[in-house]
Amino acid sequence: MAATTTPATARSVPATPYTRGGTRSGRARTSRIGVNVALLLLSVVYVVPLLWMLLASVNAHASFRLSLPDPFTLDNFGKILNVDTTYRPMLNGLILCGGATFLTVVLSILAAYPLSRYRSKLRKPFLYTILFSTGLPITAVMIPVYSMFVQVNLIDSMAGTTLFLAASSLPFGIWLMKNFMDGVPIVLEEAARIDGAGSMQVLWRVVLPLMWPGVIVVTIFTFIGMWGNFFVPFILLLDPEKLPASVSVFNFLSAHDQTQYGQLSAFSIIYSIPVVLLYLLLARKLGGGFALGGALKG
Repeated sequence: MAATTTPATARSVPATPYTRGGTRSGRARTSRIGVNVALLLLSVVYVVPLLWMLLASVNAHASFRLSLPDPFTLDNFGKILNVDTTYRPMLNGLILCGGATFLTVVLSILAAYPLSRYRSKLRKPFLYTILFSTGLPITAVMIPVYSMFVQVNLIDSMAGTTLFLAASSLPFGIWLMKNFMDGVPIVLEEAARIDGAGSMQVLWRVVLPLMWPGVIVVTIFTFIGMWGNFFVPFILLLDPEKLPASVSVFNFLSAHDQTQYGQLSAFSIIYSIPVVLLYLLLARKLGGGFALGGALKG
């Protein structure tokens, strides 16, 4: 009996692992297909609006529907390339966002350094406050900010708006900059202090050269967030000649089915150029990452 049943048992045992392996590989293949389909659908959601913008910008009769240019024309760009529509708003946006980004990056570095290097009882509560501030919607504070700006006579002031844009972006900048600064070894600072370097010299000559990718990331994210900000300049600036491009794009919209889709698309393409150029100019420095390995050798 044992001799007759053993071969059957031996033949039936190896079949189970192969069956399970086939089932697992089939499930993995199915899940992979599902993920690819989901990513494809998600990419379509982003690609279709961009494709509509490109086609509508060269369409003489552009509408809300996605269609080929009929006829093809560059008149939409010719109508918006003037001082009042494009040049002045773009310059205002560069002044506001460029100045506010510069302030945010510099102040973030100065605030993140003591938070990263020194220990204090107030360190954690301050960090939690910063973390809470990063999630606070800007619309929740605009009414008291507007009232305060009226009282201190900063309404319709480019400088005041720049300061508020920098202040509203500062919590995110400090939090992100501190995380990058934590990756710089403190051993390098101690060596510089032994050579007689002060705190500011250590920060600018030792820490910052090793965390330039972090500074670039904060710069790009801060500028992009400000460049697309519509609500703050719309509330704090009253003179049409001071409005940035993020607000002047509102002029192309209409509630009476008279929206100029072709000019709106052309303006949107030009409006995106500063962000794309900033990314292309700075992103190449991100490839090298942090040069900590070479700094620690020897």
